[in-house]
Amino acid sequence: MRMYLQRLREGPRSLRYQLLSRSLLVLAVLLLMIGFVQYVLTRSVIYQNQADMMHAQLRTLSMNFREIWMTGGGSGGTGGEAPVPGGRSRNRETAEAAEPLNRRPLLLLPDTSLAWISREGQLQALRDHSYAPPQLGTEAYLALMSAETRLPELYRLVDGPDGTPQLVVFRLIGSPAQPQGLMQLGVSAAPLQDVIMRQLMTFGVLSLLALAGGVALYLPLLRRTLTPLNNMVAAVQRTGAQTLNEKFPASQGQVEIDRLAQSFNGMLERLEHSFRAEVEAKEGMRRFIADASHELRTPLTSIHGFLEVLLRGHVSPAQLEAALRSMHGESGRMKKLIEDLLLLARLDRSPGLELQKVNLAALIAEVEPSLTVLAGDRQAVFQLQKELISACDPDKFKQVLLNLFHNAVQHTDPSTGSITVKLIRIHNEAELSVWDNGSGILPDALPYVFDRFYRSDVSRARKSGGSGLGLAISRSIVEAHGGMIAVESTPGEGSVFRVRLALVQ
Repeated sequence: MRMYLQRLREGPRSLRYQLLSRSLLVLAVLLLMIGFVQYVLTRSVIYQNQADMMHAQLRTLSMNFREIWMTGGGSGGTGGEAPVPGGRSRNRETAEAAEPLNRRPLLLLPDTSLAWISREGQLQALRDHSYAPPQLGTEAYLALMSAETRLPELYRLVDGPDGTPQLVVFRLIGSPAQPQGLMQLGVSAAPLQDVIMRQLMTFGVLSLLALAGGVALYLPLLRRTLTPLNNMVAAVQRTGAQTLNEKFPASQGQVEIDRLAQSFNGMLERLEHSFRAEVEAKEGMRRFIADASHELRTPLTSIHGFLEVLLRGHVSPAQLEAALRSMHGESGRMKKLIEDLLLLARLDRSPGLELQKVNLAALIAEVEPSLTVLAGDRQAVFQLQKELISACDPDKFKQVLLNLFHNAVQHTDPSTGSITVKLIRIHNEAELSVWDNGSGILPDALPYVFDRFYRSDVSRARKSGGSGLGLAISRSIVEAHGGMIAVESTPGEGSVFRVRLALVQ
């Protein structure tokens, strides 16, 4: 009941209602047009058939009239007039010509009128019949007797003296150049109009039956056609954060519904990706806050402990110096961590690069002495291809190289370690690679090495003072330059980090 009331309230806004009403409207308009055309054609055919039969009958009557005329029945005077019933006077020639024909029996149907029109346009009834002939007028008759009128194809619908319509045909007596007069035959058009109206009423009843049958047949088809759309509405109502992986069938047998289903499924995929990205972002932020808090808590705890010891007093000068040095180291570590966090925040918000056309080999050569000192007893090899020009920020590029080199130093043996810095050209890009023969990175850890605060070997990183932000900063700087950074590693054999930047002329 509630669903029925809801459909009633929807009313004209319902797609089913609109499709049904518009389809019925189109069908009704088509039926009206067909009915109008049928009425016009039926009326023309019925009138024309009746006119053809009347022309044939009139042809026989005109032959008898010519016979009477030629035998002298119509050779009387040409200018006198004879009285007629009703007080009207007509041309004596017409009366004399019509008199013999009036005396002969005429086989005419009921409600049929017959008249003679003289060449002056005067009308005379040719039989004493209760059904009087209609009169067009002198000018109309003279026009019909003109040489341009084709009488065998002509019929007219004229109101008779009693007001009933008559179908009238004409036949010329004499030659078109010298007409002697016209014969006019008329029949009542009421029976013909009754036939036309009966056919029109029959068509109207059949049209109403067709509309009713169309409604009865169209409603189930319409309900079946809209089933995929209703299913999609139900699917949308079921859609939630936990059901984004439920897809709507993309093949419903209807092109428009299939396209809508594909768009709907694409929207669900985008929403699912967005929710997943949001969840990952929240999880990453949670880990970031936890790691940052942990990184800051460790030096703060150490500094706080030393301060408590110093506040108790009774500390030797040697112990005091060791405590101060330890606190200085921890504060420097905190400072470096905060600087790295601020740098990442700036890179995320706006890189603020100062791009210049730089010879990359010359830029690496500038920091080569510092990198050699950082390597210590490890072997440091530099293989640099000359004249590779790229648009970059020199200080940021040096920082990327320093971070990658420092990462290699942390993961190689101090005495047997080997680090290779190579710069080559690959198509229209310069590739900077840093190789090492360290312990390598496990395959499960490779996707996360550029994440913030991620360290594959926590104990070694803490021992060397690393915070897990160097590679994250390097990736942000490289991506801000429109470049790419990647890593390849084989556990136990070493790793290679590759950075690619576009070259300029």
